[in-house]
Amino acid sequence: MDVGCGTGMLAIEQAKIVGPAGKVVGLDFCAAMLAKAKENIARTPYQNNIELVQGNALNLPFAKACFDSATIGFALRNVPDLRQTILEMKRVVRPGGKVVSLELSHPNKVGFKQAYFFYFNFLVPVLGYLVSGVKGPYSYLPASLKNFPHQKEISNIFRGVGLTGVAYYELTGGIVTVHVGTVPDQSSVVSRQ
Repeated sequence: MDVGCGTGMLAIEQAKIVGPAGKVVGLDFCAAMLAKAKENIARTPYQNNIELVQGNALNLPFAKACFDSATIGFALRNVPDLRQTILEMKRVVRPGGKVVSLELSHPNKVGFKQAYFFYFNFLVPVLGYLVSGVKGPYSYLPASLKNFPHQKEISNIFRGVGLTGVAYYELTGGIVTVHVGTVPDQSSVVSRQ
């Protein structure tokens, strides 16, 4: 399942991986995004492999343990409750399955960090406006990262909801981070208590 699927691009990539017998469910609360996702999916050979559902990431409309994995790509910054979203993703994934987040993050390397934030906070909005003539989206992007927790804190949330084997991988100098956690087998959790 792809939470906050937006225009469906990650769901399409997932459909390529699961193959013709697999299924991907994309969920988003925004009907306009789902309409765009439907258009994008219609231009692929994966129309029969992807189901789109309108719903809330804080209260996923699915039974417990019904997916092999749950992903969220560039949408975790936009949910009002990070912990609840990750907890819901964990709830709908089978034991042994993965919960994965791909998200913008905070670079750490001195020099690169300052250059990146200058570019991201000042140049992206100006260049975006010059190219598109629209201010909002290109100003929103840097603002959405400003108060978003550091990747170490996101890992702590993954652990805090009970995911195991939690790891994160910084890409492009830490501009983007992939977080991964595994849903534990409940019998092993009970036996350790």
